[in-house]
Amino acid sequence: MSRIQRIFAWGLFSLVLLVLSGWLLADHLTPRAFGVPSHALPLRAAQTELDREIAPLVARHGGQTGIILVPDGLDAFAARALSARKAGRSLDLQYYIWHNDPTGRLLAHEAWKAAERGVRVRILLDDLNTQGDDTDLLAFDAHPNIEIRVYNPFRNRSGPLRVLELVQRFFSVNHRMHNKAWIADGRVAVLGGRNIGQEYFDASTKTNFRDLDVVLFGPKVVQASAIFDAFWNSEAALPISALGDASPEELASAIARAKAEAQGDSAKRYYRRMEASETVRGYFRGELAPHWSHRIEVASDPPLKWKQDDRSGWLVNKLAAQIFGAKREALLISPYFVPGETLASRLVDLVRKDVAVGVVTNSLAANDVPAVHAGYASYRGQLLDGGVELYELRAQGSGEIHGLFGSSGASLHTKAFVIDGTGGFIGSFNLDPRSAYLNTEMGVLFEDGDIARALREEYLFLAGPALSYEVSRDEAGELCWLDRSKDPPLVLHKEPQTTFLQRATARAIGWLPIESQL
Repeated sequence: MSRIQRIFAWGLFSLVLLVLSGWLLADHLTPRAFGVPSHALPLRAAQTELDREIAPLVARHGGQTGIILVPDGLDAFAARALSARKAGRSLDLQYYIWHNDPTGRLLAHEAWKAAERGVRVRILLDDLNTQGDDTDLLAFDAHPNIEIRVYNPFRNRSGPLRVLELVQRFFSVNHRMHNKAWIADGRVAVLGGRNIGQEYFDASTKTNFRDLDVVLFGPKVVQASAIFDAFWNSEAALPISALGDASPEELASAIARAKAEAQGDSAKRYYRRMEASETVRGYFRGELAPHWSHRIEVASDPPLKWKQDDRSGWLVNKLAAQIFGAKREALLISPYFVPGETLASRLVDLVRKDVAVGVVTNSLAANDVPAVHAGYASYRGQLLDGGVELYELRAQGSGEIHGLFGSSGASLHTKAFVIDGTGGFIGSFNLDPRSAYLNTEMGVLFEDGDIARALREEYLFLAGPALSYEVSRDEAGELCWLDRSKDPPLVLHKEPQTTFLQRATARAIGWLPIESQL
């Protein structure tokens, strides 16, 4: 055996040993939770401004839950910022990603100001995306009214050791909390697909996501609070203070930077844009009209999903029951769409039963994860031949989309579906194996014709000629893309707006046995 072969063999052996040790000892290697349990604070009739605003509304609508769909990024930021400003009791915030960027820091500052007023602030973040942010997180956590916990955390906070831990604990680190929730005073909950970051709030100069949140008012907010408490008090959530520390000078500097940025010219310009929104103006004029319904449910996976043998409580089962129960129409929106053989076959079966099935997802050019597109691409032919309609969002739209996204870039991030014009779902769940079996997810299920009509309109808007290509087959039976913004439609025979290297890369990734991880 040559020297190079021996080095390779020892390297491979070491890698296998490292991963095997992580698999066998995962529970011992994972930091243990020891945060003091806490729960949502009880509602009061008129303790806070939100109590006084929302409790009478709920009473006038017979105890139903109010819901507003929020597709606009500025309005989504406003829903969070304004509810934080009006909160007088509690803020419970749960996110997969909270970027340390301008809008992320602005919303963190809104939470800080609430804490300064005496509001209890609990923030639960998935730890996969917190690298490099510990000092800022610890600075906020040092406030007596703020506690920050991280989900399924790394022991090593940065550098090569964090990468090594990622390899060693791959089987346990691979399970992440993808939930998104912003809950104020137990009265208002903002749920849906958005993380915290400028690309989610129409503030990026490069690419902005087309996404969808719902704002809930009333009784079903209690369900969102109960889900938050379950995650907050689970053994997967660890106080950030248990994982590191920072000097008093570093903490003071981090807070000073956040305050200065919130008072800077850039922040003022963004807040002026927010205040100019017709939705925000309508709110202050008292003109917003939520839809009220008894048929809304906030649902989530359990916090320790990957450790449970009983899968009956997993969110995927509730969503599958709705989709596969379709009688007339199933319209699906998923930015990361990797159906797998089971879902692909079941969707084709629905078509055979005269159910109209349509899917809107990202094109290769719009997808920020090429591996996911590779996983989806292998099922396009099967779905098309089975009668499923496929629409792929452009990376760059014509005319009107330029203004909608605030930049030339566009990418789909909405995760929703509507069934038979009567029911559906809006939340964090992608139609892919990762959402089904690896990550925890949450969202809003509904059986209400008015909500379904609004969501169906959003689907048709996304699938429309200005935003999406229709995937089809040409006369030779090969895949093609119809640009329906042209008259007559322009037939494209290669993945639109992509280079040869992008297409070749996606094709090569598609050969790898990684579908279960997508």
